Amino acid sequence: MKLMYITKNPDIAKIAEGAGVDWIFVDMEFIGKGSRQGGLDTVQNHHTVDDVAAVKNVVNKAKVLVRVNPVHDALPDYPSSKDEIDAVINAGADIIMLPFFKTIKEVEEFIRYVGGRAKTCLLVETPDAAEILGQIVKVPGIDMIHIGLNDMHLALKMKFMFQLLSDGSVDKWAKIIKDEGISFGFGGLASLDGGIIPGRMILKEHYRLGSQMVIVSRSFCNADKISDLEEIRNVFVKGINEIRALEQECMHQPAEYFEKNHAATVTAIEHFLRAN
Repeated sequence: MKLMYITKNPDIAKIAEGAGVDWIFVDMEFIGKGSRQGGLDTVQNHHTVDDVAAVKNVVNKAKVLVRVNPVHDALPDYPSSKDEIDAVINAGADIIMLPFFKTIKEVEEFIRYVGGRAKTCLLVETPDAAEILGQIVKVPGIDMIHIGLNDMHLALKMKFMFQLLSDGSVDKWAKIIKDEGISFGFGGLASLDGGIIPGRMILKEHYRLGSQMVIVSRSFCNADKISDLEEIRNVFVKGINEIRALEQECMHQPAEYFEKNHAATVTAIEHFLRAN
């Protein structure tokens, strides 16, 4: 499974790469994000093209994934989508992610702007996109799709993002994407024993569903709260090794192993909802 970590810090990027993170995630999205997530304990980044170049310059094996802004015209102090995408490709982006889209037209524009110069990743995080997912996956030029549980659950007025796992939504979307032969992932992963729903349960859900990528979340390693790079390195090495060990276990398990975990995950989610 491809592991992603969000950072613009070249030192952290090198540590993450060395520990086994596959993609360094530079997050340039800011248009409309504050109004969607205002007041919530969510990460709102505004990385820049310079950050893309700085990260690209220090990694060797890891790919640089850049989340650009939703498709937009030029703003008074910010370039249009086409110019933004040109800039991040020139800065070294290997994969470009389109967030918060609602229409096929936006997807087609995005793919046209990328023009085959980098891999494309759609972030399905709006009910509108989910509603037409069966049509979206038919658009030529999509390399991968990530299902964004955070914005999706907010838009659907749910209490908890993992409700989308317990109510069958992720199963339904995963099938649509997989049936078209497109690789996909969803959500974020805390440390295996951290998170409201332990990361080990979520990782097993990824394997049950055939997911191939996940964001290693802020709660896995919040580098903003640790100043010692060696301590950050230790957290990453230990945590990524634990994830890879559990992956090895998952690769040799029968369907019953995952169904049992799914039932336990649903129970844990329902318990959290009742308590909150």
